[in-house]
Amino acid sequence: MEKNDAEPKTLVREFGLITVTLLVVGMLVGSGIFQKIIPMAKTNLNEYWILMAWLIGGVISILGAFTVGGLASLTEESGGTYEYFKIAFGKFFSFISGWADFMIIGTGASAAIAFLFADSVNHVIPIPNPLLSLEAFSIGSQIFPFRDFGIKIVAIITVVFLTLINAIGTKESGMTNNIITSVKILGILLIILLGFILPGQSYSTTPEIVFEATTDNGFSFISNFFFLLIAALWAYEGWTYAANVTGEVINPKRNMPLALSFGIGLTIIIYILINFIFIHVLSLPAIALLNDNDVAALKVAEVLLGKAGINFVLILVMVCTLGAINSNIISLPRKYFRMAQEGFFFRSASRVNSRFKTPVNALIYSMVWTCILIFSGSFNQLTDLVIFIGYIFYGMLGVALIKLKINGTIKEKVFGYPFAPIIFVVCAIALTIIQIWNYPEQSLIGLSLTIMGIPFYFYFKNSFSKMPLNSTNI
Repeated sequence: MEKNDAEPKTLVREFGLITVTLLVVGMLVGSGIFQKIIPMAKTNLNEYWILMAWLIGGVISILGAFTVGGLASLTEESGGTYEYFKIAFGKFFSFISGWADFMIIGTGASAAIAFLFADSVNHVIPIPNPLLSLEAFSIGSQIFPFRDFGIKIVAIITVVFLTLINAIGTKESGMTNNIITSVKILGILLIILLGFILPGQSYSTTPEIVFEATTDNGFSFISNFFFLLIAALWAYEGWTYAANVTGEVINPKRNMPLALSFGIGLTIIIYILINFIFIHVLSLPAIALLNDNDVAALKVAEVLLGKAGINFVLILVMVCTLGAINSNIISLPRKYFRMAQEGFFFRSASRVNSRFKTPVNALIYSMVWTCILIFSGSFNQLTDLVIFIGYIFYGMLGVALIKLKINGTIKEKVFGYPFAPIIFVVCAIALTIIQIWNYPEQSLIGLSLTIMGIPFYFYFKNSFSKMPLNSTNI
């Protein structure tokens, strides 16, 4: 093959510290910041425990960031946790983790956020449902493909459009993410500032309904607090995906740990402040009376700025969710690209487009499955699946770091070791058990989709061991 015909086999290092930090923030600050306060307010726990859940959720995520930061010294390749697990536990476990990301964790998060984005659009421009008569149709009483069909179509169009932008080039996708993330940070800070300056708690509630925020005792308190924590952790979900772009990060062994810590730290501050404003402006009783599908920030804006505030927040919600989807689309396909490079994903996903220098085929695989998941369920169903499966593998990241430090594979000093990974593992185990207890059906679905990867592992292993990866232009 002539040199000018050769297809690039590696990705270009275009992302600096600021871009990767904003990528982390872009992944985290999406849908949960606006919606999770409503179910939290219905637990009967007071505002101090709600804010504590946001803080603890952030601390758990920071401990996870220290853990991933320690593992980041292992490689400068794309793939993130897939690479770390491969070094720590071998190819089988690393494949299963990557498969779970493809089937549920990563694409499921993208699907859930895309659904919320389209639902926000529906508040501005009502989206008709052309298949309203089929809404009750279900598969196993768990999957309702025709429910909110019009909203799902808009969500799919959004995913397709952002995938096309990300296929054009790494620099372009990074610039798009920086702009969107900067705009949404400024918008959220404006709400926080107005919440401190302008008077609140004037939102009218139904007088017939009496609500008291109390602190329960014993098992009831523990159950309610873990509900708060899981809701908060959904809002923090996605920080590990930044490691997927390691192969495109300048000086990744330095910039990746810093970006994770800075990004999560900034997100913790934003989350605690915005939820304080929600409670300050509306009060917990008013929030608890809202429908689960409502957006608390809309009610806050209505109190502070009237109709103009509602329009502002609707636009902000759309920008935030759009940015979170875009961040996921940047990062997730890089993992599938790396898996395919090593023969453990569909062969064509290993190709780098000769014109755009991006993993176009991996982007397409991720896009297609995300769109399928959008049809499969609602926002809350998808988030339950993501948290449950995600924290199984998050816990194993802590185990991986401890193992590799003990056997000497990682010789560098790791900030927070050994306390950070140990505490992180304990938290992950507790959250996994609670999710199984509270959501057994969703947990079974998540485990089934993950286990489906086992035959694919042997298929890929047998197929690619017989066939070298050749460079072919696309």
